[in-house]
Amino acid sequence: MKILVIDDETVVLNSCKKILSSEGFEVALVSTVDDALALLEQDGFSVLLIDIKMPKRDGLYLMDLLRERGERTPIVVMSGYQTEEAIDEVTRRGASFFIPKPFTPDELLSAVRSAIKKQ
Repeated sequence: MKILVIDDETVVLNSCKKILSSEGFEVALVSTVDDALALLEQDGFSVLLIDIKMPKRDGLYLMDLLRERGERTPIVVMSGYQTEEAIDEVTRRGASFFIPKPFTPDELLSAVRSAIKKQ
């Protein structure tokens, strides 16, 4: 199973890769929405892990674009902004799950596995 992680923080990207790879997932990492879009054109993924707050184009922009394109890949949103409004907003835009930053390895793996089952 292939997972695409989109986050502008190197420490989050590296943590996700370490946690997910240790469980046998194939993990691709990008730090911008534009890089994510380019990679999505080339390859298919089982789950997308998307940060909300990023420079230039944010995770909400990416989610809207994917929905417009009819993309059905499950999305797990990760963010340090875990307000009820933020959670409602990402759910409305198609996220399967929301995990707050910082998250534990178990929280990340649980969200990814649940998103895969939901697919």
